[in-house]
Amino acid sequence: MDETQPLLVMRVPDCLMSSRLVPILLLGTLMIGACRSARTSLSPESASELRDRVDSLEALNDSLARAASLRNPNLHSTLWAQTSVEYTGTARQAYALAEVRMRQALADSTWTAALEQAENGSGVYRDKPPAVVLDVDETVLDNSAYQARLIRNNAAYSSETWKAWVREERAGAVPGALGFTQAAVRSGVQVIYLTNRDADVEESTRDNLKALGFPIDDAPDAVLTQGEMEGWGPKSARRAWVAERYRILLLIGDNFGDFVAQADTTVAARRKRSHALRRYWGTRWIVLPNAQYGSWEGALYHFNYDLPTLQTLEEKHDHLNPQRPN
Repeated sequence: MDETQPLLVMRVPDCLMSSRLVPILLLGTLMIGACRSARTSLSPESASELRDRVDSLEALNDSLARAASLRNPNLHSTLWAQTSVEYTGTARQAYALAEVRMRQALADSTWTAALEQAENGSGVYRDKPPAVVLDVDETVLDNSAYQARLIRNNAAYSSETWKAWVREERAGAVPGALGFTQAAVRSGVQVIYLTNRDADVEESTRDNLKALGFPIDDAPDAVLTQGEMEGWGPKSARRAWVAERYRILLLIGDNFGDFVAQADTTVAARRKRSHALRRYWGTRWIVLPNAQYGSWEGALYHFNYDLPTLQTLEEKHDHLNPQRPN
């Protein structure tokens, strides 16, 4: 390399400055420096010093990579779900309230939790057999172990790893869910599990539920999966199918889409619609806590799940409200 030639400096985008890339760039700088000295042989002392510097950068690289993996965005939410008595208490509280509301709903033939039925009037549904409709993931089945694996492996969600987890059939029961569903059956109420799990893992889902003791009475179908029938993509289509056959006493879930259609909108639009339907919360709609994932998170970055991690975090930061003084 001709030392009289100017050194080319490349502007690296901030989004590429990962914990692994920084040491590599530093190492490249060292190599360029070594190249500029190529016409002079390194003394044993200089060579040893260069090796020490490279070893130091490699150690720094490992340290930064380790620090980045330990700062996974889902660390606290997953630990809260797996270890806190507050999560367990909140879930049990939700299902205790659900049982109270279910008994109230049974005594009132005009009661429905489905907006699809409420819009048509009680004459359409009051004589139908009663049912409760529950989401599955983080409502009935606890998948925090899957989230913990992603954190430990410094990995992101993928349909392949998710379906592999589902097929293990090792999800636990959300606290309170088993007792509630069993109480519903004793009260003559049909239990419907309405999930966005794909139809190709329905058998594993059923086996997992049965192994935990959850009641599954197909009359005609108790587990409604995504894509199981033509048009069964959105949950609203499957809720409509249930509404044709049953009076829906309660909707129970952890995500806004478990209760309404078209939940994947802006933060402001979701808040406005939720407020307009506030009389349903805690009466006909019972929500379970889930800080690990959901449409609440997607709304923060406009449901663009292909954004780089750094940009996703920046979008999330933009939604923080520190309420600083003017």
